[in-house]
Amino acid sequence: MVSQFVSTHDVGLLGDLDFNFPPGTHAVGRLDNHSEGLLILTTNKKVTRLLFLSDEPHKRTYLVQINNIISAGNLKRLQDGVTIRIKTGVYYTTAPCDVKIVTNPDELYDPGERLTAYPPFTWLLITITEGKFHQVRKMIAATGHKTKRLIRISIEDLELGRLKAGEVREIEEEVFFAKLKISKY
Repeated sequence: MVSQFVSTHDVGLLGDLDFNFPPGTHAVGRLDNHSEGLLILTTNKKVTRLLFLSDEPHKRTYLVQINNIISAGNLKRLQDGVTIRIKTGVYYTTAPCDVKIVTNPDELYDPGERLTAYPPFTWLLITITEGKFHQVRKMIAATGHKTKRLIRISIEDLELGRLKAGEVREIEEEVFFAKLKISKY
């Protein structure tokens, strides 16, 4: 599924979900079709600007499965910032971020299926405050690893919790803004 309601391509769309979305609903902080997890849908046009285009950084946390066992050196590189290619010929060094090895990913997210793959692999918990195009995947690639699975589990204090793929949870506006640490005014 892609993070949009309309497409010229034959893909799964948000409108295919079993939910009656109000007119003007749009996705905030899209996920690519190889990623999964928390996606914010709102009718409030200011949320994108307040959350991702403001001077105030907002945390996004991902549960990431990579191929092979990550070395202490590569873990430190991710934590300190790595250089990634963001456009043709343009390189960018990511800001330092919080990266931890996770030994039991099911404690953080339970999609109703086992979070495993053919070994060897490592699960990481990565929290970033910037959002370059495919940034987490590019960061992992910069260490010589490949992202096998990428799950956004939170944006600030708004958490995916036990929400399964395709499920929708409505949140009161006051709670929504408080968890995202943004002001609606």
